[in-house]
Amino acid sequence: MQESKRAPALRVTHFTRRYGTAVAALAIVAVFSVLSPDAFFSVENALNITRQISFLVIIAIAATFVMVVGEFDLSVGALASLGGVVAAQLAVAGMPVAACFAAAAAAGVVTGVVNGWLITRFGLLSFITTLAMGTVLGGLVFWMTGGSTVFENIPDAFSALGRAAVLGVPALSLVMLAVAVLAWFVLTHTPFGRRLYAVGGNRAAARVAGISVGTHTVAAFAVSGLLAAFTGALLASRLGSAQPTGGNGLFLPAYAAAFLGMTAFKDGVPNVPGTVLGALIIGVLANGLTILQIPTFLQDVITGLIVILAVIVQRLGAGRGER
Repeated sequence: MQESKRAPALRVTHFTRRYGTAVAALAIVAVFSVLSPDAFFSVENALNITRQISFLVIIAIAATFVMVVGEFDLSVGALASLGGVVAAQLAVAGMPVAACFAAAAAAGVVTGVVNGWLITRFGLLSFITTLAMGTVLGGLVFWMTGGSTVFENIPDAFSALGRAAVLGVPALSLVMLAVAVLAWFVLTHTPFGRRLYAVGGNRAAARVAGISVGTHTVAAFAVSGLLAAFTGALLASRLGSAQPTGGNGLFLPAYAAAFLGMTAFKDGVPNVPGTVLGALIIGVLANGLTILQIPTFLQDVITGLIVILAVIVQRLGAGRGER
C-alpha cells in the first residue's frame, strides 16, 4: 500500500529530474512571449536566436566531450581565439576558405592532443594544465597579431559562411545543427562514444574492460580542441575580423551551458542534447532581456542566478531520488 502511494511521487521526481530543465526553458520562452509578443515571439527572432547561440553551442559541445571523460578543458576560449586568428590571417594571405578552416581546426587538434598528453603522461590536473595552456595560447595569439584585430583585406568569400542563409535559415544555424547531431551520434551510437562514457564513469573498470584510458582521454581533448578552434574560425567569418581575445568571452557561457545541460535528460551526466538546451536557455535569456532593454550587467546577474537555481533544483531532486 505504501509502495503504491510512493509511486506517483517517485514518478514526479523522476520527471522533474529528467525534464525539469526543458520545462523551465519553455516557461522562459512563455514569459518573454507574454512580455514582448511582437518583438520576441516571431519566426525572425527565433532564427536570430539560433544564429546567436551557434558559437556557444559548438564550443559548449567541445567542453562536453572533455567532461564526458571526467576532465575539464579551460583553454577552450583561448583555442577559439587562436582558431579565429589563424583562419583570418590565412584568409588575408590568400588561402582558400576551406584551407583556412582546416588549418584552424588542425591547430585546435594539435593543442588538444598536447593537453591530453600532458595530463595522461604526467598525471597532471586538467584544471591547471588547460588553464596554463590557455595562458600560453593567449600570449601566442598576441604575438601573432601584435595585439591588433585582424580585419584588413579579409576576402568576402571568407565572410560568406558567417553571413549566408539557406532558404532564409542562417548558415551558422545549420552548421550548429550538423555539429550537434554528429556529436550526439558519436557519443551515443558509436563504440568510441561509449568508451568515452566508460572512462568518465569508472576509470578502473574501463581499464579492466580493456579500454585504453589514456588514448581516449587524449582523443576527447583533441575533439574539444578541434571544435573550439572551429568555433573561433566561424566567429571570425561572421564578424569579418578576428580579435586576439575574441573567443575568451565564450569560455564561461560554454561551461554554464554544459553544466546546465547535465540537469537535463541524463541526470548528472554530460550529454549533447542537454548542452544544446543549456545554450538555448542562455541564448533566449540574453535575447529576451535585451529586447526588454534590461542593462547588460543585470542580464549577467539574472543569467547566473538562473543557472545556479537550476543546479540547486537538480541536486535537490537527485537527493530525494537517492533516498
